[in-house]
Amino acid sequence: MLHLIFCWHFHQPDYRTERGEYRLPWTYLHALKDYSDMVAHLEAAPDVRAVVNFVPSLVEQLDDYVGQFARGEPRDRLLAWLIEPELDRLDETAKAELIAACFRLNYPTMVEPFPAYRMLHEMYERLKSEPASLNYLSGQYLADLVTWYHLAWTGETVRRDRPFVLALLQKGRGFSLADRRGLFQLIGDVLSGLLPRYRALAERGQIELSSTPHSHPMAPLLIDFQAVREARPAASLPGSPAYPGGTDRVRAHIQAAIESHRSHFGRAPVGFWPAEGGLSEPVLRLMAEAGARWVASGEGVLRHSLQAAGVDLSHKAAWAYRPYRLPGIDTCCFFRDDHLSDLIGFEYKSWWASDAVRHFMHGLETIQRETAGGEAVVTVILDGENAWEYYPYNGYYFLSELYKTLSSHPDIRTTTFAEYLELKANGVGTLPRLVAGTWVYGDFSTWMGDAAKNRAWDLLCAAKQAYDQALRAGRLTQAARTEAERLLKSCESSDWFWWFGDYNPAESVQAFDQLYRAKLKQLYGLLKLPSPVALEVPISGGGGAAEAGGVMRRGQG
Repeated sequence: MLHLIFCWHFHQPDYRTERGEYRLPWTYLHALKDYSDMVAHLEAAPDVRAVVNFVPSLVEQLDDYVGQFARGEPRDRLLAWLIEPELDRLDETAKAELIAACFRLNYPTMVEPFPAYRMLHEMYERLKSEPASLNYLSGQYLADLVTWYHLAWTGETVRRDRPFVLALLQKGRGFSLADRRGLFQLIGDVLSGLLPRYRALAERGQIELSSTPHSHPMAPLLIDFQAVREARPAASLPGSPAYPGGTDRVRAHIQAAIESHRSHFGRAPVGFWPAEGGLSEPVLRLMAEAGARWVASGEGVLRHSLQAAGVDLSHKAAWAYRPYRLPGIDTCCFFRDDHLSDLIGFEYKSWWASDAVRHFMHGLETIQRETAGGEAVVTVILDGENAWEYYPYNGYYFLSELYKTLSSHPDIRTTTFAEYLELKANGVGTLPRLVAGTWVYGDFSTWMGDAAKNRAWDLLCAAKQAYDQALRAGRLTQAARTEAERLLKSCESSDWFWWFGDYNPAESVQAFDQLYRAKLKQLYGLLKLPSPVALEVPISGGGGAAEAGGVMRRGQG
């Protein structure tokens, strides 16, 4: 029997500004499309087991959005425009922002299939070379555009289950304010039901819910910048020697994650997917200290660790398909199968669903033959929101057929990390040492090493020093201290560092650059300190050419 663990990782950084307004809409859009579809696929396949990993910074934003819908008072511009009664009265700046926002998506799968939406895009393309020409676009054009954008971001299972969505898709144009308000209410209904649906699956034992340190920090780097050089000895480091008090900060993120998870799902998480699979021995020890039975990381981390121990890696079946423990640490480490995970994440989007499923199953059956007689477990881990907008129908046919095939396979059993450890406790290998790294190349080059990333770290280090000084001076009220702690966690997110660099779309780099610096400025304001002049200067020199949709990384922002 081959054991298969799917771990779907759900994550968005905190997009809120100092006034609680959302700078970017990706949390609620992915909830409407991807988190809703993923839970529906699991509900439809009760024999399939999986792990679903919720990052607390995402969960808390979902809570916030549910409150906005309940009050009918959105603090997200796109949602506010969806129910704006007088779109024809928007000023030029707001109109341009609305139009630009409503074409940030993957055109081939989310615009091209809908003739009415495609027509709106063609009209825009004819006019955009002369910005003043956008004034010829009427309030009805804007109403249709903002409605179509939200329809395009509606999950396939939502479309099939909600007749109102189908009616709007069939109507196509001339959407009324009542149509838009109805769609707003439907989105609120979908979001309010999400966490209870996942919790119900966990309570009946079909899924395991796991977590990530609170705001998705790159924990090994918070603890020690030198961790970068374990996998890349020549890597460039920030000017700051270390992040001040990094170990305590990681511990704070872990504890906050446990508290958030218990609050939302009724129990503490049994295990963690660290941000980006970023793992080091100090991080593993902190998670073990917090009671984690398992953590997961990338295959590259396992490869580097085994290479450092002199293990022959020529036969993957001999070392890849088991969890490991380090001496003296009870927490087990599972490692992502990069090939199978990346097939789903990046390759199968252009395949026929049936061909993709056959190919995936063939890969699993090959592993089963090569590990005959062993305690083999295959771990497939990827972002649960990101690949699907590049699939036809949001991956509906691929996931449906994959789960159906797995449900009836006689020799492959889906399971969870916690269940596997209960059933196969003797199938755990020993790892002499752990070389620090992430799921991306097994190193930290995506988060530290180039000039822009290192500058972002230096700005964060300076802000943390100011934070520490303010606490020592005792000049903050308890309320201000609580808010400063919340904001510091958000500034410590790994997402900001991912975006800096010229390989990402320029528009997205600029948006994340601005939001990161705005959060650091807000932190200085809470500390009653002047914001450094350095925060007025963009961190990154730009970015690459934007893809259709303007968002490359993980499909979010």
